[in-house]
Amino acid sequence: MSEAIAEAQPGSERGGTVFDIGYQPYTDVREGRSRGRRAIFKDGVRTALGFGRGGRAKILPWFFIVALSALGLVFSIVAAAANTMGGPGGAEKAGIPSYSDFYGIASMMLFVFAAVVAPDLLSPDKRNGVINLYRVRPITGTDYIASRWAAFLSVMLIAVWLPQIVLFLGLSGSDPVPMDYLTKNWLDIPRFILAGAAMAVYATTLAMLAASFTTRRAYASVFLVGLFVISTPFTMALSEEIGGAAGQWLAMFTLTSIPVHVNDIIFGQVSEVTEKAPARKLGSTVLVGWYFAWTIIPGLILWSRYRKLAS
Repeated sequence: MSEAIAEAQPGSERGGTVFDIGYQPYTDVREGRSRGRRAIFKDGVRTALGFGRGGRAKILPWFFIVALSALGLVFSIVAAAANTMGGPGGAEKAGIPSYSDFYGIASMMLFVFAAVVAPDLLSPDKRNGVINLYRVRPITGTDYIASRWAAFLSVMLIAVWLPQIVLFLGLSGSDPVPMDYLTKNWLDIPRFILAGAAMAVYATTLAMLAASFTTRRAYASVFLVGLFVISTPFTMALSEEIGGAAGQWLAMFTLTSIPVHVNDIIFGQVSEVTEKAPARKLGSTVLVGWYFAWTIIPGLILWSRYRKLAS
């Protein structure tokens, strides 16, 4: 019940009553921008994985994650069978793909995953005008795009690391003496973690940049898939035809191979995908520098597009 604390003065032409409605000022913690960043990040992860959405939204992301994990499982089963029949080292002698080969073999699937799922984090916000609502909160455009980028990067890291973990556990479990396998191969863990992170950062940045230019998810997905699929045979064939140093530099524009070259450098082995790539002859310094150019520059362009939180 409200309590009258003042009344109109007698004889006044206009009067009024002031009521105490029990207003209490907010005294809890004011979390500010950090709370906004976490909320955008959490929403991005849920969106990318299809949580809180319909069943169809979950099909694509989980299909790719399960398919990639199944690929790692198949590699481990085949390698275990080769070691059983051929003795220790049988899988390596038979040329069974291992940790250093996985990212090269699965690279196209990883890029398609990024191209299909990443636009869900940006395009709907632009199309529905939701991004303008973020302006009522104490966050900046940098907060928004950095949180979205980090959210999808987290999902990509699951997609690239989980199959390698499955492969490692499968190979160590199938070894007659698992602890001996772990002792001999434990360095492969930091290698596939670092190589996977390089793959995830590259794919996340390019996919998010493409999504920032359109309000339609399908447009960004089709553009990226087409770019990845077309660039590989086109640049490889043309670089082989030209030959020499010009052909080697032209091969650098094979977008799917850019992070795989970094993978080869980290593992100290040449994967099956890049074994015949002319760009490999340019050396580690050039290949790593090219990777950073294709990661940092698109990242800066993406940041500049959202710096002012423009719709």
